[in-house]
Amino acid sequence: MKYAVTESSGVPDFPEFVAVALVDEVQVGYCDSNIRRAEFKLDWVKKIVDDDPHLLEWHTQECITHHYFFKDLRESLKQRLNKTGDISIVQQMGGCEWDDETGEVVSFSQYSYDGEDFIALDLKTMTWIALKPEAVLTKHKWDSERARLNFIKIYLTEQIPEWLKKILDYGKSFLLRTDLPEVSLLQKSPSSPVTCHATGFYPNAAMMFWRKGGEEHHEGVTLGEILPNNDGSFQTSVDLKLSSVTPEDWSRYDCVFRLSGLKDDIVTKLDKAVIRTNWEKPTDMTTPISAAVAVLALLLIAATGFIIYKRMQAERARQRLAH
Repeated sequence: MKYAVTESSGVPDFPEFVAVALVDEVQVGYCDSNIRRAEFKLDWVKKIVDDDPHLLEWHTQECITHHYFFKDLRESLKQRLNKTGDISIVQQMGGCEWDDETGEVVSFSQYSYDGEDFIALDLKTMTWIALKPEAVLTKHKWDSERARLNFIKIYLTEQIPEWLKKILDYGKSFLLRTDLPEVSLLQKSPSSPVTCHATGFYPNAAMMFWRKGGEEHHEGVTLGEILPNNDGSFQTSVDLKLSSVTPEDWSRYDCVFRLSGLKDDIVTKLDKAVIRTNWEKPTDMTTPISAAVAVLALLLIAATGFIIYKRMQAERARQRLAH
C-alpha cells in the first residue's frame, strides 16, 4: 500500500494538492484541495468506512493537514533553491510492502522536487538521505526533528500495515484475483510501429515483449508502462518498428504477454490480417482508437503523482516473475 502525494503551483486545471491511496497499484482512496475530503473508490473499500466511520474522518483530516505541510515545503524549497517560473511541484510516495507469507513489512518514504528525486528516509537508521546536494540542508533539519521522525516511523511501520491488512480482509476476492487481458495488435498509420496492447489484466505483475524465432527481441522495440484502468485492472503495450522487420521474417515475430501466477503465456503472432488500424476501416476503428487515446490522456494526468517509483515498481514486477 502506498500514498502518492502531489503539491503543485502554476499547473492549469489541476488541484494544488492531490493525494491518492493505492493497494497493489489499484486506487482505493483519493482527496484533493478542492473537495477537501477523503473519498473511497470501490464498493468493498466503502464498506470498510461504513463499518468504521472514524476512518473517513481520520483520512479527511490527514488530507487537510498534509496539504498545509506540503504547501509550506514547496514554497520554502522554491525560495531556498532560487527556482524561477510559475510551476513548482513537490511529490511524495510513502507506504509499505507486506509479505503475507513471512509477515515481513518493508516501509518507505521518498520525496521529489520538480520531477527529480530529492530526499528519502532510511528506516533502519531513521535518518534522511539527501538524494542531491540541494537536499542536504533539508536532511539536517528533518534529522533534528526527532518527534516527527518517531511519528513517521509509527505511521509507516504500524498504521499503514494495519490499514493494508484490514483492506485485504475486505477485498481479498478483488485483490487476490487473476484476470486475463484482451490482447490486440494496433497501428496508427502504415509507417507507424505495430503496438501490441494488453488491457483488462490483474494483477499488475506482468511482462510484455516481442520475440523473433522464439527468442526475446529488442531491436526497434519500445516498452510501455503498466497503467491503471478505471475498473481496477491494468493495461500495457510494447511497440515494434516495422522498419526492422523484413517481409520474409513477419511469421517469425510474436508478442508475448506474461502474467504472474499463470503457467502459460499469451502469444499473439505478427499478422497483417489481425492488425487493427484506423486508416483502412475508419468507420469501425476511429472510435476505439480515439477512445484509447482519450483514456491514455487521462491516465497521463493521473500519473503525475507517481513519478518517483515507476522504475522501482517495474523492476519489482520483473523480480516477482523471475522468482
